[in-house]
Amino acid sequence: MPKYSCYFICIILLFTGKILGQKKTLQTQFTDEKITIDGKFDEAAWKFAQTATDFVMVAPYNGVPIPPEKKTDVKVIYTNEAIFVAATLYDEEPNAISKELTERDNFATADHFGVQLNGYNDGQQEFRFFVSAAGVQIDVFYTEANGEDVSWNAIWESKTQITNFGWVVEMRIPYAALRFSTAKKQTWGLNFYREIRRDNQQYTWNRIQNDISSESNQAGILEGIENIKTPTRLFLIPFSSYYLNASKNQKTYGELKGGLDIKYGINDAYTLDAILIPDFGQTKFDNVELNLSAFEQQFAENRPFFTEGTDLFNKGDLLYTRRIGESPSMELANNETIDKFPSTIKLINALKISGRNKSGLGIGVLNAVTEQTSVVVKNTDTNQTRLETLAPVTNYNVFVLDQRFNKNSSVSLVNTNVTRNGQFRDANVSALVWDLNTRTNSFQAQGNFQFSQINDVDNTNGFKSYFEFNKTKGKYRFGVGGTYVSKDYDNNDLGINFLTHYHSFYGNASYRILKPNKTFNTFKLSLNASSEIDNNSGKTQANNIDISLITYSIKNDYFGFALKSRPFKIYDFYEARSIDDSKFVIYPESIESVFNFSSNYLRKFALDFNPTITFLNEKDRINYGVLISPRYRFNDHISLIYSFKFSRQNKNIGWVDFDEDGNTIFARRNRITYTNTLQGKYSLNSNMNFNLTVRHYWSFAVNDDYLTLQDDGTFTDNLLYNNNKNSNLNTWNLDFSYSWWFAPGSQISILYRNKSSLFSREYSHQFESNFRDAIDNQNLSHSLSISVRYFIDYNSLKNSKFSKSFTKPKEIIHF
Repeated sequence: MPKYSCYFICIILLFTGKILGQKKTLQTQFTDEKITIDGKFDEAAWKFAQTATDFVMVAPYNGVPIPPEKKTDVKVIYTNEAIFVAATLYDEEPNAISKELTERDNFATADHFGVQLNGYNDGQQEFRFFVSAAGVQIDVFYTEANGEDVSWNAIWESKTQITNFGWVVEMRIPYAALRFSTAKKQTWGLNFYREIRRDNQQYTWNRIQNDISSESNQAGILEGIENIKTPTRLFLIPFSSYYLNASKNQKTYGELKGGLDIKYGINDAYTLDAILIPDFGQTKFDNVELNLSAFEQQFAENRPFFTEGTDLFNKGDLLYTRRIGESPSMELANNETIDKFPSTIKLINALKISGRNKSGLGIGVLNAVTEQTSVVVKNTDTNQTRLETLAPVTNYNVFVLDQRFNKNSSVSLVNTNVTRNGQFRDANVSALVWDLNTRTNSFQAQGNFQFSQINDVDNTNGFKSYFEFNKTKGKYRFGVGGTYVSKDYDNNDLGINFLTHYHSFYGNASYRILKPNKTFNTFKLSLNASSEIDNNSGKTQANNIDISLITYSIKNDYFGFALKSRPFKIYDFYEARSIDDSKFVIYPESIESVFNFSSNYLRKFALDFNPTITFLNEKDRINYGVLISPRYRFNDHISLIYSFKFSRQNKNIGWVDFDEDGNTIFARRNRITYTNTLQGKYSLNSNMNFNLTVRHYWSFAVNDDYLTLQDDGTFTDNLLYNNNKNSNLNTWNLDFSYSWWFAPGSQISILYRNKSSLFSREYSHQFESNFRDAIDNQNLSHSLSISVRYFIDYNSLKNSKFSKSFTKPKEIIHF
C-alpha cells in the first residue's frame, strides 16, 4: 500500500477516536538494585518494568503512529536517589542513524531521544533531558510562557550505543535535578520524545496535537513513585582562572582569579543560586556595531548566571541583565583626558532564589551588588586632576510572584529596584502581569500594567500598559491589542526601553496548514498591522502593514518572504536628540521586500541566503543588503560555517551634531557595512570540543550634505557647517577554545582571544586596508585564559569514605 494511503487511513482512525484517547499512563516500580549506566539493560529490574510504546508522530504528519521498523520502547524505574530510563530505539538502517558530535546543549543534526518530566503534573513546567545518538547531552527547562531554556543545566548521567537493530539510551536522573512535592504517593507528568533526523520526523509517546499551542498540558502520566525523600540539594562549584594579557599599549601581565558558585535546594520547590567573586572572563564577545541611532545598542546576555533559569525574572519584560556590571560612560570636556577607563563595572556578588511549589506559586528573587568605580580625570591645560565617581556601590534587585492556575494561566506581580549609594539616582518599577487561557487553549488574553518611580534631582513617576486578545488554536488565528506609555515611564535602570509618551494599536491574522500536502511540510501566511501615535501631538510616529509567508518544503528546505510597508509618513520625536519633546523629523513612506532561503542542514553542504531591498518615497533613497552563509559538515566531528553580510543605505538622513547657535544638524549620508564571520568546531567526543569563532565588522558613513532641522520636521541645506562627522568603525574578534567535561558538571576550558576596535573620522574606503588595520598586531590585544570548574555534590561528599573516616568511632587506646 502506498505510504500516503497509510497516512490517510491513520488520520481517519484518529478522528474516529480509535487512536486518540485519554492520556497514557506508565506505571514505574522501585528497585534497590544498583543500576550501572552502560546502555546494556542487564540488571534484573529492567526485565519486570512496564514498557511505554506506541509512539505517535508530532511532525510532519501529526498523529500518525510510528512505523514498526522505527518502534520505540521505554522503561522507567526508580530508587531512593534517582529516576532511571532505558530506551530501545529500533531502526532498520543503523548505519544511517545521524550522530553528529557537538558540544553540550547542541542538537545539531543528530538523532535524539528525550524524557520530559513534570514533578507536579501541573502542565506548566517540564524538565527535559535529551541524548543524541552520539551521546551528547542536552537539558532544557520548559515553560509554556517562555518555551525551552537550553541555558539551564543539570547534573545527570547517560550512555548510548549503536546496535545492529538501531540504538539504545540509558539515563540516570537524580532527584536533585528535578522538582516535585513531598507527597508519599507521586503523580508526575511524563512524555518521551524521539527525533529521526534523516526523515525529519518527530515522535512522542503521548500525542502532541499541533493545532494546540500548549505542549506540557498534553503530556502523559507517570505513576508508582512512592515514599521517596527529596535529597539535600547542595552543590558547590569552586573555580579558578588564570589570565595572561598582552597588547601594544600595556605590559604583559598575568592575573589569577578564584571563586565559588553555590546551588542549594531550600525545599522541594525553591533553589538558591549564588556566585561569590564572579568571573565572566571567558564569556562570548559582543557583536559591536557602528551605532548612529538615537538609542543604545542592545546586547545579548552571555554570562551563564544571568541566562540560566531566568523564566520567572522575564515576566513583564522588565529585566535587561546587561545593566548589572555594564560598561560605564562619561562626558569629558575637550581639554580633559582619562588614562585608565574601566571597560565594565565590577560585580561583587549575585544570588537568585527561584522555583514553583505544588500550588503553582512561583517565587523569584534576584539580587546583585556592584562596586564603586572611580577614575582620575586630568585637565590637559592646567595638569590638575580630580577623582570622579563613574558608579557608586549599587544594589540591583528583582522580586517576582507568579501564580499559575488551570494548568495554563497565570497572574504575576513583579518589582525591580536599583538603589545607589549616596546622592545618586534610585529607581523602582512594579508590574502586574496576566496571561489567561481558556481550558481548551483556544483563546488567550494577556497584558500588564507597569509603574515606574525615579528618585533623582527631579522625582518622576510614569506608567506603561498593554492588553491583547488572541485566538491560539486551529488553522486560522488572529490577535488584537493596544499599548499606552506615559511621558515619564522609565525602566532603564534595570530594564531597557526606547520609546515613551505614545499609544499604539495592532492586529494580526494568520493561516497555517496542520498536515503536510504535496508541496509543503509547513505553511504559514500572516498579516500584521500596527499604528503608533505620539501622546502630545497626536502625530503618527510609526505605522506598518506587513505580509509574510513562511514554509518548509517536503525536503525541509525553508523559504520565507515578506513585504513590509510604511504606507504613511512618520514623525520621529527621538532622532533630533533634543530636550524639547516637540522637536521631530519627518520620514517618508517606504516598502521593504525580504526573502529568506535556508536549505536542509542535514545535507553535508547547506546554504542560507537572505537578500533585502527597501524603497523610500524620496529621490535616490534605496537601501539593500544580502546575507550569504554556506556551511559544510565534513564528517560527524568537523564542521565550518561562513557568513558574509553586506548592507548599503543610500541618502540616509540622520543626526550628527548641534552647531554653536543651537541648531540641530543632520547629514545626508551613504552608509555601507561588511560583516564576515567564521565558525568552526571539532569534537573529539561528546565531552571534548574545539571551537573557533572569528568576526570582522567594518561599517562607515560618508556625509555628503549637511542639513539644518526646521521646526516643521523638514530640512534646509546648511552650507556653513564644515566639521568632519564621517564615521568608520572597524572591529576584529577571534576566539579559539578547548573545552573538556572531565567529570559530571566539571570542566576545564582554555581560551585564546585577540581583538581590536578602531574608530576614526579619516579613513580609507578600501576593504583590504581596513582589514589589515584590524588584524595588525599593533592594534590587537591578546588574552590566554585557563579555567577549571569542579562540581561537588554534598550527598556524594557526605557518603564518601573520606567523610566516614571522620565520623566512625575511634579505637580507645589504654596506657
